[in-house]
Amino acid sequence: MPIIKKYTSADTDALFAMLQAEGDEWLSYWYGSNRPRYQRVVENSITYLIYEDEALCGYARCRDDDGYGIYLLDLLVDKNHRGKNYGRMLMQQICLDHPGDDVYVTSDVDEYYEKQGCVKIGSVLEINPIMKTNFQTKGEHFE
Repeated sequence: MPIIKKYTSADTDALFAMLQAEGDEWLSYWYGSNRPRYQRVVENSITYLIYEDEALCGYARCRDDDGYGIYLLDLLVDKNHRGKNYGRMLMQQICLDHPGDDVYVTSDVDEYYEKQGCVKIGSVLEINPIMKTNFQTKGEHFE
């Protein structure tokens, strides 16, 4: 029977081992100097872990937007434990722990979340590096 719990520092090595096992897709989370940076992110987020027989099977990382919603930012289920509804269980736990809040998902795998019953209501766009640099160095002013 799987158990869902909140992240503690005792879970760090297991979490990063799972991220590393995922390969290049999650490289920016665990490789080199990114590991301590992402560890701080996890510690400062609402992070849930799902265990089965003391083995970490997956995690979900969220942020609370001070009453404007809970944002699910990362969800990963270990390759060997997929197909057991663990991702759905993690999402359910988020909803149970935050009953008065809307829960939003940021995703690059929309099909998965749509299959779970999520509805697409918008999109996330990134300010590209050139535009960001222009803003920072040229001091553009708008009147």
